[in-house]
Amino acid sequence: MNSRQRRGVILLILSVLCALGAFAGVLSVIHDANSKVGPEVAAYRVRSEVKPYTALDTGQFEKIEMPKRWLSGNAVTDLRQIRGKIAVTTLRAGSLLQTDMIVDRPALQPGQQEVAIMIDAATGVAGKITPGSRVNVYATFEGKKEGDPDQSKIIVTNARVIDVGRITALEPDRDKDRQPTEAVPITFALSTIDAQRVTYAESFAQRVRLALVAPGSETSVPDKDRTYELATDK
Repeated sequence: MNSRQRRGVILLILSVLCALGAFAGVLSVIHDANSKVGPEVAAYRVRSEVKPYTALDTGQFEKIEMPKRWLSGNAVTDLRQIRGKIAVTTLRAGSLLQTDMIVDRPALQPGQQEVAIMIDAATGVAGKITPGSRVNVYATFEGKKEGDPDQSKIIVTNARVIDVGRITALEPDRDKDRQPTEAVPITFALSTIDAQRVTYAESFAQRVRLALVAPGSETSVPDKDRTYELATDK
């Protein structure tokens, strides 16, 4: 082997050693990065804005992978955690879901049942009534026969709201001036008799409205004040 060949072999060996050194350096950097970042775990990101007090379902969130060490301790990592929950505040699109953003849906008490009715979105709810609210339910009725005065009645007092649904467009009616165009399903926790009163009003009243009761307010209404007629107003 002449001197030129020897130099070639030496250069080839040096090239191989440099390549091995570079590869080892890359592996070291990767290992160091992995040791700093740590293993990845599942997290959930909000797809689109979720309104406060809205019941949660899995379709509202998308799964992503994130380093475990970057997640806060209250991050939701399993969507089973949202079962029976509602949003306690507005969930912004793109934000990570955390347990302090959600609360348990209000539960029924013994002897109560869930009853849902459609309420005029504009006049009956107006965005102020949320799960946990206490409301009085008003209904207006036409006179039973011609000449009888129309009446407004308080049919249920201190009804507890347990869910507020999404605004739903109603089919147009002939009497467009008097019929609401949008309604919201409101679910109440009611006794049997109050459930009958509410469903009767939804079916036969001209309009059903809700009045929000301030926390700590007196909720009982005397019988004499439960029915109103314009002619008797003094």
